[in-house]
Amino acid sequence: MLDPTSSTEVFRVRGGAPLRGTVTLSGAKNSALKLMAASLLCDGPLELSQIPAIADVPVMAELLRGTGVEVDLDLGAGTCRLEATDPHPQPPADAVRRIRASLSCLGPLVGRLRRARLALPGGDRIGARAIDLHARGLEAMGASVHHHPGEVEVIAPDLHGAMITLDFPSVGATENLLMAAVLADGLTVIDNAAREPEVQDLCRMLVAMGANIAGIGSPTLEIEGVERLAPVRWETCPDRIEAGTYAMAAAVTGGDVVIERVRPADLTLPLIKLRAAGTVVEEGGSSLRVKADELAPADVVTLPYPGFPTDLQPQMMVLLSQADGTSRCTENVFESRFSFVHELARMGADIEIDGHHALIRGPARLRGATLAGLDVRAGAAGVMAGLVAEGETVVRDVHHIDRGYARFVPRLQALGADIARVPASEFDG
Repeated sequence: MLDPTSSTEVFRVRGGAPLRGTVTLSGAKNSALKLMAASLLCDGPLELSQIPAIADVPVMAELLRGTGVEVDLDLGAGTCRLEATDPHPQPPADAVRRIRASLSCLGPLVGRLRRARLALPGGDRIGARAIDLHARGLEAMGASVHHHPGEVEVIAPDLHGAMITLDFPSVGATENLLMAAVLADGLTVIDNAAREPEVQDLCRMLVAMGANIAGIGSPTLEIEGVERLAPVRWETCPDRIEAGTYAMAAAVTGGDVVIERVRPADLTLPLIKLRAAGTVVEEGGSSLRVKADELAPADVVTLPYPGFPTDLQPQMMVLLSQADGTSRCTENVFESRFSFVHELARMGADIEIDGHHALIRGPARLRGATLAGLDVRAGAAGVMAGLVAEGETVVRDVHHIDRGYARFVPRLQALGADIARVPASEFDG
């Protein structure tokens, strides 16, 4: 079920049922994988909770085991205990190439071992995500970076602090550079750093381990290197993208859903846009209630946090396809994020693309179709479209969805969705 490379199953979705009930969020995918990688820095066992039951987690566990980390993973309980007893600088290439998050091992390996050799990782095909920012930052810290066919090698016997300004507030580069810096000699300043809640979660865990990091949540991080990091127990922050997906699914189906274990402050702009699109959103201390109303058009522009997240753009496009009027969406983060639009168009969505802008006219009458789940979020958006379409929708390539959403089908079923996970062979031929 959690094999991230399998295409032997599909999701069969029948539309028409409003989502109603309560869903409790998993830990954030984009935090959990980086917290696991940070075990390479720890002098002793790292104990993590609220680890999501998604396909990327066992792959990261396999990668870390192949790098000399003892890993005890229990997806059912959502726990993971990791201890880097004898780490070495070259993770297994097969595991590295299966997930993009494997790149987050680069910084910890350089920080602890002063060297790393990493295969170029895989992941979603949603645009160029080169490692240039990572490499330039490490070079500023005294490392030499060598590019080999399909691999990158970093050697840094004298890793030291540096002043680093990122061209773009890259989450991956920020995380790698700060994980290298926590054990480097001297002060490192990362300007134009990513501010995402998942980056903040990693920073706070590192501080709990003994790191000296100032400016958490701001565009400037200051990291004073320390000699060692101590063991700690840490709870992964809730998944704001999962929260936004369920909120938008509730709204587009005419439903009423309570989302628990959520931090509304992490979703400020998405909630503003949901309300602008006619959805009723009630915020509690750690919960949201999302109720449908008459959907209205809205304009959305994706930007790094605290802007509207690109990982919620496909889902928002589905919602806006059902709004009464014309909406606009501008994608500023990943140049290929609109690649899923032709899938929605085959269902009857009226979306016009011009460069990185999209014009969405609604409400469109969606009809069931067979869709390709091109990436994690496009796959979830395809399921959302199926929930409001006439007839039956089949979403293929569900291994992508498994990479980002824990127990997606049973959770939707519990909310009243007519969805099932079935063998792809039922729809072949």
